[in-house]
Amino acid sequence: MAIRTFQNHTPKLGARAFIDRSAVVLGDVELGEDSSVWPLTVIRGDMHRIRIGARTSVQDASVLHITHAGPFNPDGFPLLIGDDVTIGHKVMLHGCTLGSRILVGMGSTIMDGAIVEDEVIIGAGSLVPPGKRLESGFLYVGSPVKQARALTDKERAFFPYSASNYVKLKDQHLAEGFDQPE
Repeated sequence: MAIRTFQNHTPKLGARAFIDRSAVVLGDVELGEDSSVWPLTVIRGDMHRIRIGARTSVQDASVLHITHAGPFNPDGFPLLIGDDVTIGHKVMLHGCTLGSRILVGMGSTIMDGAIVEDEVIIGAGSLVPPGKRLESGFLYVGSPVKQARALTDKERAFFPYSASNYVKLKDQHLAEGFDQPE
């Protein structure tokens, strides 16, 4: 695992957090308790902050970054992620805000300034354009995303199930030492 200090910012890990040894986490990053970062993921808080809540999993080969402050965006955009979020494989999150109890489907991209409210499912391969807001309680699909339909009770029940499933799995990986250098 590569946890790197950058510009005097060292990532902070909550209790029982797991970062796979092949992942890179650097800079102004905070990872909540029982959260997990899986193989080949990059979380780069080098020019703004990244905050990830509790019981959130960031799946393999995902890239999480920020939008820096500059002449075209004076404040930039941090990357903020709530609790009980499942981020699928190969997801790109860039300077956006995600609430809690969200599923981001594999291969999706969420762009600068986008806001995803609580309890949302984003279908695999979707693109959330800059500045778009996704309203709570819906499934969104497509490129660019469109609201498809309201979530079912079964889909809403999946959020805590998925989060707890990844907590159990990361505990197994911690027990096997997969967060330690080889």
